[in-house]
Amino acid sequence: MAVGIFDSGLGGLTVWDAVSKRLPEVPLVYLGDNAHAPYGVRDADDIYDLTTSSVERLFAAGCDLVILACNTASAAALRRMQESWVPRDKRVLGVFVPLIEALTERQWGDNSPPREVAVKNVALFATPATVRSRAFQRELAFRAIGVDVEAQACGGVVDAIEDGDMILAEALVRSHVDALKRKMPHPEAAVLGCTHYPLVQEVFQDALGPDVAVYSQPNLVASSLADYLGRHPDKIGAGAEAAFLTTGDPKRVSSRATQFLRREIKFSAA
Repeated sequence: MAVGIFDSGLGGLTVWDAVSKRLPEVPLVYLGDNAHAPYGVRDADDIYDLTTSSVERLFAAGCDLVILACNTASAAALRRMQESWVPRDKRVLGVFVPLIEALTERQWGDNSPPREVAVKNVALFATPATVRSRAFQRELAFRAIGVDVEAQACGGVVDAIEDGDMILAEALVRSHVDALKRKMPHPEAAVLGCTHYPLVQEVFQDALGPDVAVYSQPNLVASSLADYLGRHPDKIGAGAEAAFLTTGDPKRVSSRATQFLRREIKFSAA
């Protein structure tokens, strides 16, 4: 009864960790496309091709439901996939909607018209491709009006995290927060629009200050997935084996994953 979790690299492990704790009875097949990471600097067609290839691999592993635990893929490829590629008996879901529902205090599945919400000034930190797509603003507009979003493309952060250079990652985060504050001096909330960023969430919070509410995705996605599976139990696939797969070097990726999650993680070749 496996569920697939896909990311361009290691960031989706933050979602895997939250989901595995929330749904310990559901085997999870994680696939990281480490050979092609990061996705955030690629164009939309390239991201679409890479994402569909990886999701196809997860379908083959017995996953009828796949979570794109990659904001760049969710922003640049998901809608096109859902409209013209995903088979009728499969589902592919992204990570933006649970985040926006939490930000706007909307219940899962609430399809009422957009309305005023308490938060008016929102900082979005994301990859360059996610920022270019404006997918976050588009999804937000379905649920809320009167919200000013200032987006900051955080070049280099994913690369530093993937390379295990957390000192560089911290320096880059502080630089990007400074750049955002020059455009929006007093954000009320900040959205970490990349699943790598929870690994440096404390740095974002420190740089933004204690008065800014920081929203990250792993626990929100896990809660939404539990709710979705409760309403659609047929979308738990036929696969029964949990696994970690990578298009990169399994030994190197396993070492990095073990470092991030602080427990032994063994990847196999996809």
